[in-house]
Amino acid sequence: MDTTLTYFSQQGPISDPGTYSSLFDNLPTSMYDLVRIVQGTTIHVFWAERYGVKHTPERQAEVQLRTMPRRLERTLELDPRPLTEPRALEQKLVGNCRDHSLLLVAMLRHQGVPARARCGFGAYFMPNHYEDHWVTEYWNQEQARWVLVDAQLDALQCDVMKIPFNPLDVPRDQFIVGGAAWAMCRSGGADPEQFGIFDMHGLGFIRGNLVRDVASLNKVELLPWDCWGVILSESLDDPSDLALLDEAAALTSGEVPEWERVRALYEDDPRLRVDGSILSYVNGEMVSIAVG
Repeated sequence: MDTTLTYFSQQGPISDPGTYSSLFDNLPTSMYDLVRIVQGTTIHVFWAERYGVKHTPERQAEVQLRTMPRRLERTLELDPRPLTEPRALEQKLVGNCRDHSLLLVAMLRHQGVPARARCGFGAYFMPNHYEDHWVTEYWNQEQARWVLVDAQLDALQCDVMKIPFNPLDVPRDQFIVGGAAWAMCRSGGADPEQFGIFDMHGLGFIRGNLVRDVASLNKVELLPWDCWGVILSESLDDPSDLALLDEAAALTSGEVPEWERVRALYEDDPRLRVDGSILSYVNGEMVSIAVG
């Protein structure tokens, strides 16, 4: 456990703020205050109009900013004040659930708090549906447990969706990590068609979130539409692929007590590992992107 906590208390290549690390100095340490900072600097691309903001395509493209340095650079271009100063709606950086989660992870790691972004599905967006979603998971030292936090859910969203729980401690049956969703559907315990977003759903979609969650547990927190390895396989019937995915799901379905096995599985298998380049959907087209 000590090794695991040390690993997740350190920045990874995506979350590392680099030359912008001073922005994270002297931030408050309470989860409530840190989430307020996330919400004060970032606006969800799909919720913007609910707040009365209509972004241009150029502003909406900010969701393509993959790394923390690029996101912080753009944040300061929009408003050069410290992150503790809430922005006007028009000056918040456009992002999505992954971006809210990653910013919180980066701030926590800067403070030495073990944290990781988790990719999976939220059960609280629509009835009888599991929505493609990301949250933050951090180690609560006092309670000696990993806690899920949905940094996207502000007062408006909680009111609109009638959220019945505290977003700072999301129940595990309300956010389903990718591995748990895969296992539920593979066992026949859930309908894979209920998992996804827009017109994208099914076991192939769940496979993508499982693989993204495995990568994120290895501190490679890519965009929700980034694809590589087994995600790109046209088949869902290959016995070898299914065995790999079943193993990955079993290891990552909860708080990941055997993280070193997850690490080894990721490092040893190119179907899971991100190796320098990926394919990503940009403006409706699949584009090759160099990462790492």
